[in-house]
Amino acid sequence: MDFSQQLLSKIATSDKHGENSPYFDGWKAYERNPFHPTKNPQGVIQMGLAENQLSFDLIEEWILSNPEASICTPEGVHQFRNVANFQDYHGLQEFRNGIANWMSKVRGGRVRFDPDRILMSGGATGANELIMFCLADPGDAFMIPTPFYPAFVRDLCWRTGVQLIPVHCHSSNNFKITREALEEAYKKAKEDNINVKGLIITNPSNPLGTTLDKDTLKSLVSFINEKNIHFVCDEIYAATVFSSSPSYVSVAEVIQEMEHCNRDLIHVIYSLSKDMGFPGFRVGIVYSFNDEVVSCGRKMSSFGLISSQTQHMLASMLSDEKFVTKFLSENSRRLEERHDKFMKGLEEVNITRFPSNAGIFCWMNLKSLLKEPTFEAELKLWRVIINEVKLNVSPGSSFDCSEPGWFRVCFANMDDETMDIALNRIRAFVGKETKKPVGLKRWQPNLRLSFSSRRFDESVMSPHSPIASPLVQAT
Repeated sequence: MDFSQQLLSKIATSDKHGENSPYFDGWKAYERNPFHPTKNPQGVIQMGLAENQLSFDLIEEWILSNPEASICTPEGVHQFRNVANFQDYHGLQEFRNGIANWMSKVRGGRVRFDPDRILMSGGATGANELIMFCLADPGDAFMIPTPFYPAFVRDLCWRTGVQLIPVHCHSSNNFKITREALEEAYKKAKEDNINVKGLIITNPSNPLGTTLDKDTLKSLVSFINEKNIHFVCDEIYAATVFSSSPSYVSVAEVIQEMEHCNRDLIHVIYSLSKDMGFPGFRVGIVYSFNDEVVSCGRKMSSFGLISSQTQHMLASMLSDEKFVTKFLSENSRRLEERHDKFMKGLEEVNITRFPSNAGIFCWMNLKSLLKEPTFEAELKLWRVIINEVKLNVSPGSSFDCSEPGWFRVCFANMDDETMDIALNRIRAFVGKETKKPVGLKRWQPNLRLSFSSRRFDESVMSPHSPIASPLVQAT
Protein backbone atom coordinates (compact mmCIF):
# COMPACT_ATOMS: atom_id res chain seq x y z
CA MET A 1 0.00 0.00 0.00
CA ASP A 2 1.48 3.39 -0.99
CA PHE A 3 1.49 6.46 1.26
CA SER A 4 -1.58 8.06 -0.35
CA GLN A 5 -3.65 4.94 0.33
CA GLN A 6 -2.63 5.01 3.99
CA LEU A 7 -4.63 8.22 4.30
CA LEU A 8 -7.81 6.47 3.19
CA SER A 9 -10.25 4.11 4.89
CA LYS A 10 -10.10 0.32 4.67
CA ILE A 11 -13.32 0.28 2.66
CA ALA A 12 -11.98 2.79 0.16
CA THR A 13 -8.73 0.90 -0.41
CA SER A 14 -10.05 -2.67 -0.28
CA ASP A 15 -10.64 -4.82 -3.36
CA LYS A 16 -14.10 -5.89 -2.17
CA HIS A 17 -15.70 -3.84 -4.94
CA GLY A 18 -15.07 -6.76 -7.30
CA GLU A 19 -13.73 -4.59 -10.11
CA ASN A 20 -10.69 -6.79 -10.65
CA SER A 21 -12.72 -9.23 -12.70
CA PRO A 22 -12.92 -10.16 -16.41
CA TYR A 23 -16.48 -8.86 -16.28
CA PHE A 24 -15.23 -5.32 -15.68
CA ASP A 25 -12.08 -5.77 -17.77
CA GLY A 26 -14.38 -6.20 -20.76
CA TRP A 27 -15.94 -2.86 -19.99
CA LYS A 28 -12.53 -1.23 -19.91
CA ALA A 29 -11.62 -2.77 -23.27
CA TYR A 30 -14.81 -1.31 -24.75
CA GLU A 31 -14.20 2.12 -23.23
CA ARG A 32 -10.69 2.22 -24.69
CA ASN A 33 -11.93 1.40 -28.19
CA PRO A 34 -15.73 1.81 -28.55
CA PHE A 35 -17.38 0.74 -31.78
CA HIS A 36 -19.01 3.35 -34.01
CA PRO A 37 -20.43 2.45 -37.43
CA THR A 38 -18.60 5.29 -39.22
CA LYS A 39 -16.08 6.82 -36.80
CA ASN A 40 -14.64 3.55 -35.47
CA PRO A 41 -16.05 0.54 -37.36
CA GLN A 42 -13.26 -1.73 -36.08
CA GLY A 43 -13.95 -0.90 -32.44
CA VAL A 44 -15.23 -3.18 -29.69
CA ILE A 45 -18.99 -3.78 -29.77
CA GLN A 46 -20.54 -3.57 -26.32
CA MET A 47 -22.35 -6.85 -25.65
CA GLY A 48 -21.63 -6.87 -21.92
CA LEU A 49 -24.15 -4.13 -21.11
CA ALA A 50 -27.58 -5.33 -20.00
CA GLU A 51 -29.60 -2.38 -21.24
CA ASN A 52 -32.98 -2.34 -22.93
CA GLN A 53 -32.96 0.23 -25.72
CA LEU A 54 -35.63 -1.30 -27.92
CA SER A 55 -38.67 0.75 -26.84
CA PHE A 56 -37.39 4.29 -26.39
CA ASP A 57 -39.61 5.50 -29.23
CA LEU A 58 -42.72 4.60 -27.20
CA ILE A 59 -41.45 6.64 -24.26
CA GLU A 60 -40.42 9.58 -26.43
CA GLU A 61 -43.87 9.57 -28.02
CA TRP A 62 -45.48 9.73 -24.56
CA ILE A 63 -43.19 12.57 -23.44
CA LEU A 64 -44.07 14.65 -26.51
CA SER A 65 -47.78 14.04 -25.89
CA ASN A 66 -47.57 14.91 -22.17
CA PRO A 67 -45.48 18.08 -21.80
CA GLU A 68 -47.18 18.89 -18.48
CA ALA A 69 -45.38 15.91 -16.90
CA SER A 70 -42.11 17.87 -16.96
CA ILE A 71 -41.40 20.93 -14.80
CA CYS A 72 -39.12 22.15 -17.61
CA THR A 73 -41.92 22.97 -20.07
CA PRO A 74 -44.38 25.87 -20.25
CA GLU A 75 -47.18 23.39 -19.55
CA GLY A 76 -45.54 22.01 -16.40
CA VAL A 77 -43.45 24.83 -14.97
CA HIS A 78 -46.21 25.81 -12.52
CA GLN A 79 -45.22 22.68 -10.54
CA PHE A 80 -41.57 23.67 -10.37
CA ARG A 81 -41.51 25.11 -6.84
CA ASN A 82 -43.41 22.23 -5.27
CA VAL A 83 -41.23 19.62 -6.93
CA ALA A 84 -37.94 21.43 -6.33
CA ASN A 85 -38.66 21.83 -2.61
CA PHE A 86 -39.88 18.27 -2.02
CA GLN A 87 -37.56 16.11 0.12
CA ASP A 88 -39.78 13.73 2.08
CA TYR A 89 -38.09 10.34 2.52
CA HIS A 90 -41.38 8.63 1.72
CA GLY A 91 -41.33 10.01 -1.81
CA LEU A 92 -44.13 11.69 -3.71
CA GLN A 93 -47.38 9.89 -3.00
CA GLU A 94 -48.35 9.92 -6.66
CA PHE A 95 -44.97 8.39 -7.55
CA ARG A 96 -45.38 5.54 -5.07
CA ASN A 97 -48.91 5.00 -6.35
CA GLY A 98 -47.60 4.87 -9.90
CA ILE A 99 -44.82 2.41 -9.04
CA ALA A 100 -47.24 0.18 -7.14
CA ASN A 101 -49.63 0.20 -10.11
CA TRP A 102 -46.83 -0.57 -12.55
CA MET A 103 -45.46 -3.43 -10.45
CA SER A 104 -48.93 -4.95 -10.28
CA LYS A 105 -49.45 -4.62 -14.04
CA VAL A 106 -46.10 -6.27 -14.75
CA ARG A 107 -47.23 -9.24 -12.66
CA GLY A 108 -50.52 -9.56 -14.54
CA GLY A 109 -52.60 -7.81 -11.88
CA ARG A 110 -52.54 -10.97 -9.76
CA VAL A 111 -50.95 -9.22 -6.80
CA ARG A 112 -51.44 -5.78 -5.31
CA PHE A 113 -48.56 -3.71 -3.96
CA ASP A 114 -49.07 -1.28 -1.08
CA PRO A 115 -47.58 2.15 -1.92
CA ASP A 116 -46.75 2.67 1.76
CA ARG A 117 -44.34 -0.28 1.66
CA ILE A 118 -42.31 1.12 -1.21
CA LEU A 119 -38.82 2.33 -0.26
CA MET A 120 -36.75 4.38 -2.67
CA SER A 121 -33.08 4.00 -3.50
CA GLY A 122 -30.56 4.99 -6.14
CA GLY A 123 -31.11 2.21 -8.64
CA ALA A 124 -31.11 -1.53 -7.97
CA THR A 125 -27.50 -1.23 -6.78
CA GLY A 126 -28.60 1.04 -3.94
CA ALA A 127 -31.70 -1.02 -3.26
CA ASN A 128 -29.71 -4.25 -2.88
CA GLU A 129 -27.24 -2.59 -0.55
CA LEU A 130 -30.06 -1.01 1.44
CA ILE A 131 -31.74 -4.35 2.11
CA MET A 132 -28.39 -5.84 3.18
CA PHE A 133 -27.85 -3.01 5.66
CA CYS A 134 -31.32 -3.71 7.06
CA LEU A 135 -30.98 -7.50 7.34
CA ALA A 136 -27.35 -8.39 8.04
CA ASP A 137 -24.30 -7.41 10.05
CA PRO A 138 -20.68 -7.50 8.83
CA GLY A 139 -19.60 -11.14 8.59
CA ASP A 140 -23.13 -12.46 8.10
CA ALA A 141 -23.87 -14.30 4.87
CA PHE A 142 -26.49 -14.63 2.16
CA MET A 143 -26.78 -17.75 0.04
CA ILE A 144 -26.99 -17.17 -3.72
CA PRO A 145 -27.55 -19.67 -6.57
CA THR A 146 -24.96 -19.79 -9.35
CA PRO A 147 -24.44 -18.41 -11.89
CA PHE A 148 -25.14 -14.91 -10.55
CA TYR A 149 -24.64 -11.26 -11.50
CA PRO A 150 -20.94 -10.41 -10.97
CA ALA A 151 -21.55 -6.96 -9.48
CA PHE A 152 -23.52 -8.48 -6.58
CA VAL A 153 -20.11 -8.69 -4.91
CA ARG A 154 -20.06 -4.90 -5.00
CA ASP A 155 -23.75 -4.24 -4.39
CA LEU A 156 -24.27 -6.66 -1.52
CA CYS A 157 -20.86 -6.95 0.12
CA TRP A 158 -18.43 -4.09 -0.43
CA ARG A 159 -19.66 -1.57 2.13
CA THR A 160 -21.90 -3.84 4.21
CA GLY A 161 -19.31 -6.49 5.09
CA VAL A 162 -21.78 -9.22 4.14
CA GLN A 163 -20.42 -12.33 2.42
CA LEU A 164 -21.98 -14.50 -0.30
CA ILE A 165 -22.24 -18.29 -0.16
CA PRO A 166 -22.66 -19.84 -3.63
CA VAL A 167 -25.34 -22.48 -4.08
CA HIS A 168 -23.87 -24.37 -7.01
CA CYS A 169 -26.25 -25.17 -9.86
CA HIS A 170 -25.36 -27.12 -13.01
CA SER A 171 -26.34 -27.33 -16.66
CA SER A 172 -27.00 -31.05 -16.30
CA ASN A 173 -30.32 -30.19 -14.64
CA ASN A 174 -30.82 -26.84 -16.40
CA PHE A 175 -29.26 -24.84 -13.55
CA LYS A 176 -32.26 -25.56 -11.33
CA ILE A 177 -32.09 -24.48 -7.71
CA THR A 178 -32.55 -27.79 -5.90
CA ARG A 179 -33.37 -28.37 -2.27
CA GLU A 180 -30.32 -30.62 -2.02
CA ALA A 181 -27.98 -27.86 -3.19
CA LEU A 182 -29.53 -25.40 -0.74
CA GLU A 183 -29.20 -27.80 2.16
CA GLU A 184 -25.60 -28.62 1.26
CA ALA A 185 -24.57 -24.95 1.10
CA TYR A 186 -26.43 -24.13 4.31
CA LYS A 187 -24.89 -27.06 6.18
CA LYS A 188 -21.38 -26.17 5.01
CA ALA A 189 -21.83 -22.56 6.16
CA LYS A 190 -23.00 -23.71 9.59
CA GLU A 191 -20.01 -26.05 9.89
CA ASP A 192 -17.78 -23.06 9.12
CA ASN A 193 -19.52 -21.05 11.87
CA ILE A 194 -20.97 -18.60 9.35
CA ASN A 195 -24.21 -16.89 10.33
CA VAL A 196 -26.55 -17.33 7.36
CA LYS A 197 -29.10 -14.50 7.30
CA GLY A 198 -30.85 -15.25 4.05
CA LEU A 199 -31.15 -16.38 0.45
CA ILE A 200 -31.09 -13.99 -2.50
CA ILE A 201 -32.14 -14.85 -6.05
CA THR A 202 -32.75 -13.05 -9.33
CA ASN A 203 -36.03 -13.85 -11.08
CA PRO A 204 -35.89 -13.62 -14.07
CA SER A 205 -32.32 -14.85 -13.85
CA ASN A 206 -29.30 -12.80 -14.75
CA PRO A 207 -27.47 -14.34 -16.64
CA LEU A 208 -29.69 -17.30 -17.64
CA GLY A 209 -32.70 -15.35 -18.88
CA THR A 210 -35.11 -17.83 -17.30
CA THR A 211 -38.01 -17.49 -14.89
CA LEU A 212 -38.79 -19.60 -11.85
CA ASP A 213 -42.05 -21.53 -11.85
CA LYS A 214 -44.50 -21.41 -8.99
CA ASP A 215 -43.49 -24.76 -7.51
CA THR A 216 -39.82 -23.78 -7.34
CA LEU A 217 -40.66 -20.48 -5.67
CA LYS A 218 -42.85 -22.25 -3.14
CA SER A 219 -40.01 -24.65 -2.39
CA LEU A 220 -37.64 -21.74 -1.81
CA VAL A 221 -40.13 -20.00 0.47
CA SER A 222 -40.58 -23.23 2.43
CA PHE A 223 -36.81 -23.57 2.79
CA ILE A 224 -36.26 -20.08 4.19
CA ASN A 225 -39.24 -20.48 6.51
CA GLU A 226 -37.84 -23.71 7.93
CA LYS A 227 -34.44 -22.08 8.48
CA ASN A 228 -35.99 -18.80 9.64
CA ILE A 229 -33.82 -16.75 7.28
CA HIS A 230 -34.69 -13.93 4.88
CA PHE A 231 -35.64 -14.32 1.22
CA VAL A 232 -34.66 -11.44 -1.08
CA CYS A 233 -36.02 -11.65 -4.63
CA ASP A 234 -34.41 -9.37 -7.20
CA GLU A 235 -37.15 -8.95 -9.81
CA ILE A 236 -35.67 -6.14 -11.90
CA TYR A 237 -36.22 -8.06 -15.18
CA ALA A 238 -39.88 -8.89 -14.47
CA ALA A 239 -41.24 -7.04 -17.53
CA THR A 240 -38.74 -8.61 -19.94
CA VAL A 241 -40.58 -11.95 -20.13
CA PHE A 242 -41.24 -12.73 -23.78
CA SER A 243 -44.75 -12.34 -25.12
CA SER A 244 -45.15 -16.03 -26.03
CA SER A 245 -44.03 -17.23 -22.57
CA PRO A 246 -46.22 -18.06 -19.58
CA SER A 247 -47.03 -15.12 -17.30
CA TYR A 248 -44.33 -14.03 -14.88
CA VAL A 249 -44.72 -15.31 -11.32
CA SER A 250 -43.47 -13.10 -8.49
CA VAL A 251 -42.72 -14.25 -4.96
CA ALA A 252 -45.36 -11.72 -3.92
CA GLU A 253 -47.94 -13.80 -5.79
CA VAL A 254 -46.70 -17.11 -4.42
CA ILE A 255 -46.91 -16.16 -0.74
CA GLN A 256 -50.57 -15.25 -1.21
CA GLU A 257 -51.24 -18.93 -1.84
CA MET A 258 -49.14 -20.28 1.04
CA GLU A 259 -50.90 -20.78 4.35
CA HIS A 260 -47.75 -21.17 6.43
CA CYS A 261 -45.43 -18.36 5.46
CA ASN A 262 -43.71 -15.79 7.63
CA ARG A 263 -44.08 -12.73 5.44
CA ASP A 264 -41.64 -10.79 7.59
CA LEU A 265 -38.93 -12.78 5.81
CA ILE A 266 -39.94 -11.77 2.27
CA HIS A 267 -38.44 -8.79 0.41
CA VAL A 268 -38.55 -7.72 -3.26
CA ILE A 269 -35.97 -5.61 -5.12
CA TYR A 270 -37.16 -3.73 -8.18
CA SER A 271 -36.11 -0.93 -10.50
CA LEU A 272 -36.95 0.62 -13.86
CA SER A 273 -33.43 0.27 -15.25
CA LYS A 274 -34.12 -2.91 -17.23
CA ASP A 275 -37.86 -3.10 -17.74
CA MET A 276 -38.12 0.46 -19.10
CA GLY A 277 -34.50 1.16 -20.00
CA PHE A 278 -34.03 3.90 -17.40
CA PRO A 279 -30.69 3.16 -15.67
CA GLY A 280 -29.82 6.85 -15.70
CA PHE A 281 -32.93 7.76 -13.71
CA ARG A 282 -31.60 5.71 -10.76
CA VAL A 283 -35.00 4.35 -9.76
CA GLY A 284 -34.47 1.57 -7.25
CA ILE A 285 -37.18 0.08 -5.07
CA VAL A 286 -37.21 -2.09 -1.96
CA TYR A 287 -40.59 -3.63 -1.25
CA SER A 288 -40.70 -5.44 2.07
CA PHE A 289 -43.50 -7.29 3.83
CA ASN A 290 -41.72 -6.62 7.13
CA ASP A 291 -42.91 -3.50 9.00
CA GLU A 292 -39.59 -3.05 10.79
CA VAL A 293 -37.64 -3.23 7.54
CA VAL A 294 -39.96 -0.64 6.00
CA SER A 295 -39.42 1.66 8.98
CA CYS A 296 -35.63 1.42 9.23
CA GLY A 297 -35.19 1.16 5.47
CA ARG A 298 -36.99 4.44 4.94
CA LYS A 299 -34.57 6.17 7.30
CA MET A 300 -31.59 4.62 5.51
CA SER A 301 -32.99 5.60 2.11
CA SER A 302 -32.06 9.20 2.83
CA PHE A 303 -28.59 8.33 1.49
CA GLY A 304 -29.91 7.51 -1.97
CA LEU A 305 -33.25 9.11 -2.76
CA ILE A 306 -34.69 9.41 -6.25
CA SER A 307 -34.74 12.96 -7.62
CA SER A 308 -38.12 14.62 -7.06
CA GLN A 309 -38.07 15.74 -10.69
CA THR A 310 -37.74 12.12 -11.80
CA GLN A 311 -40.49 11.06 -9.40
CA HIS A 312 -42.79 13.76 -10.73
CA MET A 313 -42.45 12.77 -14.38
CA LEU A 314 -42.68 9.02 -13.73
CA ALA A 315 -45.72 9.47 -11.51
CA SER A 316 -47.58 10.81 -14.51
CA MET A 317 -46.21 8.22 -16.94
CA LEU A 318 -46.84 5.17 -14.76
CA SER A 319 -50.39 6.25 -13.91
CA ASP A 320 -51.29 6.39 -17.59
CA GLU A 321 -53.08 3.06 -17.97
CA LYS A 322 -53.21 3.20 -21.75
CA PHE A 323 -49.47 3.85 -22.03
CA VAL A 324 -48.54 1.18 -19.48
CA THR A 325 -50.62 -1.48 -21.21
CA LYS A 326 -49.20 -0.62 -24.64
CA PHE A 327 -45.60 -0.43 -23.42
CA LEU A 328 -45.66 -3.74 -21.57
CA SER A 329 -47.12 -5.58 -24.54
CA GLU A 330 -44.95 -4.01 -27.23
CA ASN A 331 -41.72 -4.10 -25.24
CA SER A 332 -42.20 -7.81 -24.55
CA ARG A 333 -42.87 -8.47 -28.22
CA ARG A 334 -39.79 -6.54 -29.36
CA LEU A 335 -37.50 -8.25 -26.88
CA GLU A 336 -38.65 -11.66 -28.09
CA GLU A 337 -38.23 -10.65 -31.72
CA ARG A 338 -34.66 -9.42 -31.10
CA HIS A 339 -33.86 -12.51 -29.04
CA ASP A 340 -35.12 -14.84 -31.78
CA LYS A 341 -33.16 -13.00 -34.47
CA PHE A 342 -29.94 -13.17 -32.48
CA MET A 343 -30.45 -16.82 -31.60
CA LYS A 344 -31.03 -17.66 -35.26
CA GLY A 345 -27.72 -16.01 -36.09
CA LEU A 346 -25.92 -18.14 -33.51
CA GLU A 347 -27.60 -21.32 -34.71
CA GLU A 348 -26.34 -20.68 -38.24
CA VAL A 349 -22.80 -21.35 -36.99
CA ASN A 350 -23.85 -24.15 -34.63
CA ILE A 351 -23.47 -22.13 -31.45
CA THR A 352 -25.90 -23.33 -28.83
CA ARG A 353 -27.29 -21.37 -25.91
CA PHE A 354 -29.28 -22.07 -22.79
CA PRO A 355 -33.05 -21.93 -23.51
CA SER A 356 -34.47 -18.67 -22.16
CA ASN A 357 -37.81 -16.93 -21.99
CA ALA A 358 -36.91 -13.53 -20.53
CA GLY A 359 -34.14 -11.00 -20.09
CA ILE A 360 -32.03 -8.91 -22.45
CA PHE A 361 -29.18 -11.38 -22.85
CA CYS A 362 -28.50 -15.02 -23.61
CA TRP A 363 -26.27 -17.63 -21.95
CA MET A 364 -24.09 -18.76 -24.86
CA ASN A 365 -22.34 -22.13 -24.87
CA LEU A 366 -18.84 -21.98 -26.39
CA LYS A 367 -17.50 -25.18 -24.85
CA SER A 368 -16.75 -26.53 -28.30
CA LEU A 369 -14.25 -23.70 -28.87
CA LEU A 370 -12.27 -24.30 -25.67
CA LYS A 371 -8.82 -25.87 -26.11
CA GLU A 372 -9.47 -27.78 -22.90
CA PRO A 373 -12.40 -27.88 -20.42
CA THR A 374 -10.88 -25.48 -17.88
CA PHE A 375 -11.54 -21.96 -16.65
CA GLU A 376 -8.05 -21.01 -17.82
CA ALA A 377 -9.05 -22.01 -21.36
CA GLU A 378 -12.30 -20.06 -20.98
CA LEU A 379 -10.38 -16.88 -20.12
CA LYS A 380 -7.99 -17.42 -23.03
CA LEU A 381 -10.95 -17.71 -25.40
CA TRP A 382 -12.53 -14.63 -23.82
CA ARG A 383 -9.33 -12.61 -24.43
CA VAL A 384 -9.46 -13.53 -28.10
CA ILE A 385 -13.11 -12.50 -28.35
CA ILE A 386 -12.40 -9.17 -26.63
CA ASN A 387 -9.10 -8.26 -28.26
CA GLU A 388 -9.39 -9.72 -31.74
CA VAL A 389 -13.03 -10.40 -32.53
CA LYS A 390 -13.75 -7.10 -30.79
CA LEU A 391 -16.87 -8.14 -28.90
CA ASN A 392 -17.30 -7.46 -25.19
CA VAL A 393 -18.97 -10.61 -23.91
CA SER A 394 -18.78 -11.79 -20.30
CA PRO A 395 -17.19 -15.13 -19.34
CA GLY A 396 -19.16 -17.52 -17.15
CA SER A 397 -16.43 -17.69 -14.54
CA SER A 398 -17.14 -14.05 -13.62
CA PHE A 399 -20.71 -15.17 -12.83
CA ASP A 400 -19.31 -17.89 -10.55
CA CYS A 401 -20.54 -20.55 -12.98
CA SER A 402 -19.50 -24.03 -11.89
CA GLU A 403 -18.43 -25.16 -15.37
CA PRO A 404 -16.28 -23.48 -18.05
CA GLY A 405 -17.40 -22.46 -21.52
CA TRP A 406 -20.48 -20.33 -20.86
CA PHE A 407 -20.66 -16.64 -21.83
CA ARG A 408 -23.33 -13.98 -21.30
CA VAL A 409 -24.15 -11.94 -24.40
CA CYS A 410 -26.47 -8.91 -24.33
CA PHE A 411 -28.62 -8.23 -27.39
CA ALA A 412 -31.00 -5.36 -26.54
CA ASN A 413 -28.53 -2.48 -26.14
CA MET A 414 -27.87 -1.87 -29.84
CA ASP A 415 -29.65 -1.24 -33.12
CA ASP A 416 -30.29 -3.90 -35.75
CA GLU A 417 -27.32 -2.88 -37.89
CA THR A 418 -24.86 -3.20 -35.01
CA MET A 419 -26.27 -6.60 -34.11
CA ASP A 420 -25.77 -7.74 -37.70
CA ILE A 421 -22.13 -6.64 -37.55
CA ALA A 422 -21.66 -8.49 -34.26
CA LEU A 423 -23.16 -11.67 -35.73
CA ASN A 424 -20.91 -11.41 -38.77
CA ARG A 425 -17.87 -11.10 -36.52
CA ILE A 426 -19.01 -14.22 -34.68
CA ARG A 427 -19.49 -16.06 -37.99
CA ALA A 428 -16.02 -15.10 -39.18
CA PHE A 429 -14.41 -16.17 -35.92
CA VAL A 430 -16.25 -19.48 -35.59
CA GLY A 431 -15.49 -20.27 -39.22
CA LYS A 432 -11.77 -19.75 -38.58
CA GLU A 433 -11.78 -21.77 -35.35
CA THR A 434 -13.70 -24.71 -36.79
CA LYS A 435 -12.06 -24.49 -40.24
CA LYS A 436 -15.52 -24.44 -41.76
CA PRO A 437 -16.64 -21.73 -44.22
CA VAL A 438 -19.54 -19.65 -42.99
CA GLY A 439 -21.79 -17.37 -44.95
CA LEU A 440 -21.21 -13.73 -44.06
CA LYS A 441 -24.20 -11.43 -44.27
CA ARG A 442 -24.19 -7.70 -45.05
CA TRP A 443 -21.90 -5.10 -43.43
CA GLN A 444 -18.84 -7.11 -44.50
CA PRO A 445 -16.60 -4.02 -44.83
CA ASN A 446 -16.48 -3.90 -41.05
CA LEU A 447 -15.01 -7.38 -40.75
CA ARG A 448 -11.34 -6.52 -41.19
CA LEU A 449 -10.33 -8.31 -38.01
CA SER A 450 -6.94 -9.83 -37.23
CA PHE A 451 -6.83 -13.21 -35.52
CA SER A 452 -3.11 -13.11 -34.78
CA SER A 453 -0.72 -15.19 -32.73
CA ARG A 454 -1.43 -12.83 -29.84
CA ARG A 455 -4.63 -14.80 -29.20
CA PHE A 456 -3.33 -16.39 -25.99
CA ASP A 457 -1.16 -13.50 -24.79
CA GLU A 458 -2.31 -12.88 -21.24
CA SER A 459 -0.55 -9.52 -21.14
CA VAL A 460 -2.84 -7.97 -23.74
CA MET A 461 -5.15 -6.63 -21.05
CA SER A 462 -4.48 -5.70 -17.46
CA PRO A 463 -7.17 -5.45 -14.79
CA HIS A 464 -5.32 -2.41 -13.49
CA SER A 465 -5.48 -0.38 -16.69
CA PRO A 466 -5.58 3.38 -15.99
CA ILE A 467 -9.10 4.01 -17.18
CA ALA A 468 -12.27 5.32 -15.59
CA SER A 469 -14.09 2.73 -13.52
CA PRO A 470 -17.16 1.18 -15.16
CA LEU A 471 -18.61 0.22 -11.78
CA VAL A 472 -21.18 2.99 -11.70
CA GLN A 473 -22.93 1.67 -14.80
CA ALA A 474 -22.18 -2.03 -14.79
CA THR A 475 -25.21 -4.25 -15.21
